[in-house]
Amino acid sequence: MTWDPAPLPEVVELFSRIRAPWWIAGGYAIELAVGHAFRNHGDVDVLLLRRDQLAVQEALATWEWWAADPPGTLRPWRRGELLPPGVDDIWCRPSASAPWRIQVMLDETEGDSWVSRRDPAVRRAVTELGAVTADGIPYLATEVQLFVKARHPRPKDELDFLAALPVLAPAHRQWLADTLRQTFGEHPWLDRL
Repeated sequence: MTWDPAPLPEVVELFSRIRAPWWIAGGYAIELAVGHAFRNHGDVDVLLLRRDQLAVQEALATWEWWAADPPGTLRPWRRGELLPPGVDDIWCRPSASAPWRIQVMLDETEGDSWVSRRDPAVRRAVTELGAVTADGIPYLATEVQLFVKARHPRPKDELDFLAALPVLAPAHRQWLADTLRQTFGEHPWLDRL
């Protein structure tokens, strides 16, 4: 399955058409927080709340959408179909012959709170889930993105963690440390937070 990630300006233009909240996620979210590029990316991730999932079909109206239906099978996502919890990723491409361009991830909410898929005890007000660059690009809050990457850190996650440390405010470092400890117990990032 070939990926050719859409450039960030294209993703922002496509998703700026919708009214639902959305955030650039993954490694690009860390780069937006840090303020510069520092590594290559195999894909580009956008986070939406599950309750707003049909906004993907609005933003990418002429594209193909495929649900990553566990355990790792891609299947077409029908127009208007609501994906249940457990189906958390949507792969998108402009046509059947085009490479995959955007991955959309769906996260849960209860009322006005985001609920982590990693640990349902980890919650945060949706209004505090992200930040916005000076150019107006919404991205997942750095400490939340690092928490998502912390389950099984890969070399690129370690790079993201090291790059993000200098820009993490004390309160965000504390939130990440507390959340890592609550979810994983001991974690290799705790000593550096």
